[in-house]
Amino acid sequence: MADAHAKPRHDYHLVNPSPWPAVGSISTFIMAVGAIAWMHNMFPGAPLVFAAGTLGVLYTMLSWWRDVINEAEHEGYHTRVVQISHRYGMILFIASEVMFFVAWFWAYFNTALFPADAQQFLRYDLLGHVWPPAPSPDHVTFRGTFDPWHLPLLNTLILLTSGTTVTWAHHALLHNDRKGLINGLWVTIILGAIFTCVQAYEYLHAAFTFGGHIYGATFFMATGFHGAHVLIGTTFLIVCLIRAYKGHFTPKQHLGFEFAAWYWHFVDVVWLFLFACIYVWGGGTPLAH
Repeated sequence: MADAHAKPRHDYHLVNPSPWPAVGSISTFIMAVGAIAWMHNMFPGAPLVFAAGTLGVLYTMLSWWRDVINEAEHEGYHTRVVQISHRYGMILFIASEVMFFVAWFWAYFNTALFPADAQQFLRYDLLGHVWPPAPSPDHVTFRGTFDPWHLPLLNTLILLTSGTTVTWAHHALLHNDRKGLINGLWVTIILGAIFTCVQAYEYLHAAFTFGGHIYGATFFMATGFHGAHVLIGTTFLIVCLIRAYKGHFTPKQHLGFEFAAWYWHFVDVVWLFLFACIYVWGGGTPLAH
């Protein structure tokens, strides 16, 4: 009798029934209900509902991706044809992320290019007819901008260097240099963590707030979501590092690492646009310390 779990005799992967789409959907719904109830103070246990949903989402991600890794490493389902399909999927995912950031750039430029739009009465009054805005009357919500050639430039150099080190790790893998792969991943992860720490320090010393001012809202939404993507990318690379220690990835088959490298380069490019458009072009006069 043929083994029911034997690899099929074709290039395509017919995925086995999985509980994770259903579990993930339910967990996401619970997380959303908890978040909305928490923000609107609808009932005392809302934070616990949100936490339960978040844990469910994280467990789904961990379990689902573990299954995908097993399909690739132990069951041999990721043939060359399947890998092409995965690449298309990752390209479309990154394209959707690009459009996500386009929304925040649109919000920023819509205000920055037309600060004195007479049809936007609140904008006309709040911004002082200029961009970057005039200091707010309360001297709290907006007092000035960041110096682009200080911490923002440092973070730019850190991310550009990390893009180089992840490329170093990729080339080491292509030449079957396991030590170079691991070292390159370690350096990239450390640089990503340093970037996050510098950004957190920058946020703590911002001369404007998120609420009550369009500059703070657009700045923190754009750079904050980028910071979240850096954390996600760093986690992605940490998983790749663990897999590298376990002996995963070969010069001919390493989709997990390749996608992590693509994602990291995407994060680098988005930051370059943020640095050029928000920090430099829209910098104005930095607050004097």
